Amino acid sequence: MFFFHLPETALKLDTLVGDIEDGVSSAMRKNLGKNSSGRSSEGMCLHAIETLGQTEDVLTSVAKTRPQWMHLVSAVDHRVDRSLAILRPQAIADHRTLLTSLGWPPPLSTLTSSNIDAAKSTEIPNLLFTIQGNLKHQYCENFLALCRLQELQRRRKSRQLVGHNREVALLQPLWAIEELVNPISIACQRHFLKWVDKPEFIFALVYKIIRDYVDTMDDLLQPLVDEARLSGYSCREEWVSAMVMSLLTYLAKEIFPIYISQLAEENGADVPSQAKISWLHLVDLMIAFDKQIQSLVTHSGILNSLPDDERLQKISSLSLFCDRPDWLDIWAEMELNDMLEKLKPDLDDERNWTMKNQGAILSTGSVNYKSPAISSAFLQRLSLAVDRCRSLPTISLRSRFLKLVGVPIIQRFLDCVLHRCQEAEGLTALTDDDGLIKVANSINAIHYFESVVKEWCDDVFFLEIGFDNSNQMGMSDDDAKEKPIDGSVGIFDGEIGKTEDFRKEWIDKISIVILRGFDAKCRDYVKARKQWQEKSEEGWTVSRNLVEALDYLQEKIAVVEENLNRIDFVCLWRSLAAGLDRLLFNSILMSNVKFHDCGVERFGSDLQVLFGIFGAWCLRPEGFFPKASEGLKLLQMREKQLKYGLARGRKWMKENGIRHLSVAEAEKIVSSRVFMN
Repeated sequence: MFFFHLPETALKLDTLVGDIEDGVSSAMRKNLGKNSSGRSSEGMCLHAIETLGQTEDVLTSVAKTRPQWMHLVSAVDHRVDRSLAILRPQAIADHRTLLTSLGWPPPLSTLTSSNIDAAKSTEIPNLLFTIQGNLKHQYCENFLALCRLQELQRRRKSRQLVGHNREVALLQPLWAIEELVNPISIACQRHFLKWVDKPEFIFALVYKIIRDYVDTMDDLLQPLVDEARLSGYSCREEWVSAMVMSLLTYLAKEIFPIYISQLAEENGADVPSQAKISWLHLVDLMIAFDKQIQSLVTHSGILNSLPDDERLQKISSLSLFCDRPDWLDIWAEMELNDMLEKLKPDLDDERNWTMKNQGAILSTGSVNYKSPAISSAFLQRLSLAVDRCRSLPTISLRSRFLKLVGVPIIQRFLDCVLHRCQEAEGLTALTDDDGLIKVANSINAIHYFESVVKEWCDDVFFLEIGFDNSNQMGMSDDDAKEKPIDGSVGIFDGEIGKTEDFRKEWIDKISIVILRGFDAKCRDYVKARKQWQEKSEEGWTVSRNLVEALDYLQEKIAVVEENLNRIDFVCLWRSLAAGLDRLLFNSILMSNVKFHDCGVERFGSDLQVLFGIFGAWCLRPEGFFPKASEGLKLLQMREKQLKYGLARGRKWMKENGIRHLSVAEAEKIVSSRVFMN
């Protein structure tokens, strides 16, 4: 409806507002017994609500087409707000009176702790289905009027908040459903008081009430909400949400404070206190209850239009922790202590550190990590912590819980593995096979654990937590989406980085130990400078004083290969090859020895035997000894080729495959070559 003349519009609005004020006044006088009119107060309220709707139609048109008339709109809004301040409480009071006359809330006295869980417990009378005739018509009309009044309020707020965050202001519970829930919640609390020590009965009663009435919401009340044009509302959703919130409020005010005071009294006890046991039991009940409610909601097909976090908050008793994160911290500390306590027997059993875990093969590949059983014990506890936090209704709460429980579990595992490695290193400096095996098992345990956690972190659940972490750190959305690829915002990224550093550190230590042993056993070989001017011993394909060092190398590599997982073993033998390459290059090729033809042949034979040890794991082992191989290549060149080639410098070296030596190193090697004319 559009009005193009200010006087006509003002007169129309004044008439409508006058009718509203008269209707509200008449309804109030009727309730006070001062109005002899035959119309009921409910009828007067309905008429006032209809007139309010007409007024809002006019105001909406004016606001859109005549924004310059804002003072007129403001004046009308002021008068309407005064009427609404009287009308809404009156409409709600009328609705409550009607509910009371219908016998609401239904009697709950038939429910006791002995039959609350029974499969055939006495059903709560469904008054909303049993009312008939005029009573049913009167209730439906009253329910519809309250819904129309709320829809009118939403329309007004939507118009008044144009350009602002309207969604927050418009997001209100359904008033008519709240009026059903409030009295039944009060009636339930009389039972709750008897079950303070048996909270499972509290959850069972609330779930039973929700379940018994949920179909009524769909069949009887939802059509009325639709008729009132309250878009975006589901009676089933509002019923479930309101009942859950009433339970949550009771827990927050009556149950948790008792547990908090008990914890304060028992603080410092070495054994698990009754308060801690009760707290964990209560959280178990909350998680189980939320799963029941979510199942009820999922099968109904409601709440699909809401974001996941908002949906879960409305139907989760664990949303209690949204307002009390300090209670979440207490719960997390209990869970952590409980899990670490249960891990102690596994840690103390030496078999768990040596017995291989048969299931230590990831689903994404066929890698056998040769992991001991202890890694699975820690993964089981970490998985339990993840499962517990999945029940929390918001990403921020899940992230907080995992930081308080999951991260310390990983850190505890790292500490235990590090302690075992340091213990082995301290006893024998890893020179014996037992020490090497102990460290290898520890590396296997960490690598399997790390790989499983990385696989978990590819799940959407962890990616969402990663995005939340990046937002908390002030990262942009684009950065947050890129970071999970290189692993920098995940909840466990810091700990995964520590496990990677641990493996690298101890693989390097094993490599260094073996290199030192090899170096010690080949000192005579290195010191024998004249051997490079002599032929090899007759019947020997390798220098005699190098044999012991090669045997030692093969023996140690065999021990490590048998006990270390394949991925880390590859890193180890490559590290060993690089170390041996440096050792031979610096101690022989850079030591100013003189190589005759027979010495070059001897050195080549020795290197071939050494390469043969590594040939089991690659096709061209000489490629992992770049400096020694290229040094030998220079020694094997003809005198004329070297004389004119080196004059061309780096270019000639690259043309002849010498890429890992500097010009100075190449010149020094060539200067050690003695050609016999």
